[in-house]
Amino acid sequence: MLTAALLLVGGAAAGCGGRATTHHKPGTSHEQATGSVGTLLDAQDPTGHRLREVPAEGAPQVQLAARPDSEDGWNLQLTVKNFRFTPDSTGGAALPGAGHAHLELDGRKLARLYGPWFHLPAAQAPEGAHTLTVRLYADDHTAWAVAGKAIEGTLELTAGAGAPGQAGHSHTPPSVPPSPPSSQAPADRTVTIAVRDGKVTPPPGRTELRRGERLALRVTSDRADTLHVHGYDKELALPAGQEATLVLTADRTGLFEVETHGSRLVLTQLLVR
Repeated sequence: MLTAALLLVGGAAAGCGGRATTHHKPGTSHEQATGSVGTLLDAQDPTGHRLREVPAEGAPQVQLAARPDSEDGWNLQLTVKNFRFTPDSTGGAALPGAGHAHLELDGRKLARLYGPWFHLPAAQAPEGAHTLTVRLYADDHTAWAVAGKAIEGTLELTAGAGAPGQAGHSHTPPSVPPSPPSSQAPADRTVTIAVRDGKVTPPPGRTELRRGERLALRVTSDRADTLHVHGYDKELALPAGQEATLVLTADRTGLFEVETHGSRLVLTQLLVR
């Protein structure tokens, strides 16, 4: 009995075969929590994420398409196969065929995607030819890969004055008074954030909400930027040195990041239950 007890203690101390590459989340097996899905390679994708290789048969697939928006920019659609978006388990173990996507413009990350649709404002695509890339990631932020190459889809996009997707005239008749700014909408909770010299105050954490609650995000940035709430596809222009407020209804459950496009800073995470 003493020998058996020592074996049990030793197994627990060793972590059942070594240190896990991801933390254990409810609903995942111990094998999955140690990052044993596929093969974790030393190679990395262009953004520095390690590749997690899986067999070609049954591997995730993604294609990217764009259509001009009637008012501004483009609406992007991701068509995936053998893959599902799991915003509620981001940061957990790598599960087969699950995770999120990153969207890049000419190699620069624009957003993390938790669903098949994304609105790309014309202001984010300067005049000229561009390459849009969407890449699939596991919940532990490793990049799904086949034969040593990250699984991704690309699309060529041309932006220019008068080109499809560019901002046009206002669709609101002059006689109709403008809608009140979102900052005037009632909110159940308010989160105030400041960005200065590339630092976020208070430090990024999680803002927990009940489904249906109204949240006001008050953000002041020392440089002009754009705030984006992933999963809700809500954006807000951040004028330099001025407070801007975005009010949204937390009508979707899961974990959603709030970040800035230009400086690519995570401001907070919305945990909606």
